[in-house]
Amino acid sequence: MSDHIMIRRAQAATSWNPETWTFDVVRSTGAPVQRVDARGAYDELLAIEQAAFSRLCPLLDSHNRESVDAVLGHVDNLRAVGGELLGRATLSRHNPRSQRIAAELSDGRTFGVSIGYTVSKWSERTDPATGRCQRVAVAFTVLETSLVAIPADRHAGIRSMTTDTTQAATPDTNQTAAVDRAAATLDAAASRAAVNGEIRAIARTTGLAQDWIDGQIDRGASVDQARAAALEAMQTRTAAAQGLRNQILVGTDHNDPAARVRAMGEALFVRVDPSHKPGEQARQYVGLTVPELARECLRARGESTTGLSSAGIVERSLQTTGDFPMILADTVGRTLRQAYDAAPAGVRQLGRQTTAKDFRAKHRIQLSGAPTLEPVNEHGEFKSGALAEAQESYSVSTFGRIIGFTRQAMVNDDLGAFSDITRRMGVAAAAFEANFLAALLLSNPKMSDGKALFHADHGNLAAAGGAITADTLSAARLAMRKQKGLNDELIAVTPKYLVVGPDRETEAEKALATISPSASADVNPFAGKLEIVVDPRLSAAWFVVADPAQIDGLEYAYLEGAIGPQVTSQVGFDVDGVRFRVRLDFGAGFVDWRGWHKNAGA
Repeated sequence: MSDHIMIRRAQAATSWNPETWTFDVVRSTGAPVQRVDARGAYDELLAIEQAAFSRLCPLLDSHNRESVDAVLGHVDNLRAVGGELLGRATLSRHNPRSQRIAAELSDGRTFGVSIGYTVSKWSERTDPATGRCQRVAVAFTVLETSLVAIPADRHAGIRSMTTDTTQAATPDTNQTAAVDRAAATLDAAASRAAVNGEIRAIARTTGLAQDWIDGQIDRGASVDQARAAALEAMQTRTAAAQGLRNQILVGTDHNDPAARVRAMGEALFVRVDPSHKPGEQARQYVGLTVPELARECLRARGESTTGLSSAGIVERSLQTTGDFPMILADTVGRTLRQAYDAAPAGVRQLGRQTTAKDFRAKHRIQLSGAPTLEPVNEHGEFKSGALAEAQESYSVSTFGRIIGFTRQAMVNDDLGAFSDITRRMGVAAAAFEANFLAALLLSNPKMSDGKALFHADHGNLAAAGGAITADTLSAARLAMRKQKGLNDELIAVTPKYLVVGPDRETEAEKALATISPSASADVNPFAGKLEIVVDPRLSAAWFVVADPAQIDGLEYAYLEGAIGPQVTSQVGFDVDGVRFRVRLDFGAGFVDWRGWHKNAGA
């Protein structure tokens, strides 16, 4: 018995599934392989039906058993059918080598498949046609399956290591019957392999899938039976297509360049934020470096990348395709938006978000409450009423900055600095909006009636500044409850927020704290009644604010279709790399004073 691992190669089946990262393989057909040892030349054959294997074996890179990195995945569904060793290979999504192979398979490339095995029992016979010695592996164990760079003909194996036959079992003259049975099995297997080859050719011609091929081989169909089955399958497919002729199919075209750009951008973002769960299409690109993504962009456009270095690939992708800069821009946008959404809101959470169609002044018309109902006179006449209206306005303006990602950083795959500056830009965009709104609040802007936002005539300004106490809060609440609409009707504004700067945060918490009083006079009437909003841009003054969903007050707007910061990319000429422009179309204004009350503080 020999424990020497032997190798033979076959062709890979072209059944790649980019969604499950699986493909079917014909691991061996058992065809004769010419060998030479100290006793001379001989043909080695495998008795396929006698193969022993586990239900799961590793998928290696070129029989490399020395490194864990060389494990590309595994092969399962192992079986011997029609004189062939079949299996289903699954690539690992976490191995960079597997990710590279997945990209190659998606491009239509095929790889050779080779098995590593040990032989525990040999038999010999003489080929009556050629007179050559034939050694039959009547008992062997398959240990692993490998993908190899150079595929062999499916009827000829390639051994990548010299076979040591000194330990092979010496033929026993009493094994003649076993040899004859093995020879008969091999002859039948060779014939079956030829039929199976014809079945695969029929499937390729008629466009039938791998499951149809497996079904024909499993039932031992002849060539004529396979042709009849193929004709029936084509007729069924045609009838189904005619039934769908009048239906509209809606879905995603994964060959669409825009969809591919989004998928690659999302895959690159996973490297920036490993907690992000990629979509189905993006998974095939997860783990690829920036140069490898650039290579994928070139391949998608039919560009050759053979012999190009990482620097050459990045440079060519920047010059010949717009997809690559768009992928980087997609990642910038995702990273920037994540940091932008996570930034503290401050005064911003007290405003109502809207959109503006253009950059012209946005007018907000306020209507009074409906006229009071009056009695209908004895003649059945109804009196007419009218709605009073007022108008406030503000406009959206454009703000932005430019950041860059150099070619050197792309070649080095330096995503650390790239994501860091992008996150900072996201935080800066959120801070800009918060500063803008806080500055607007503190400026006490004029309203359409010519008076400041906070004015005694508006009933929303405390007569004297004071600390945050039950008394000052009560006065603010009373003033808001007594607010009147445009027709002098009571509107009963309900306070919800207490807005303070960091210097008054503790004071505000004490004023709203829940206590266990010993007497009714000690009860805190505002315990749990207001939510505290702290904005570091505020100082002494504090505000009581109504829910913006209930009454108009502070309003901010983005340009329609461009909510939040927007990212566009441009390949630089004066800068060796890609520049990204972060643009924000933003504006804000107060459209009513009745939902806000100010106390200048003590």
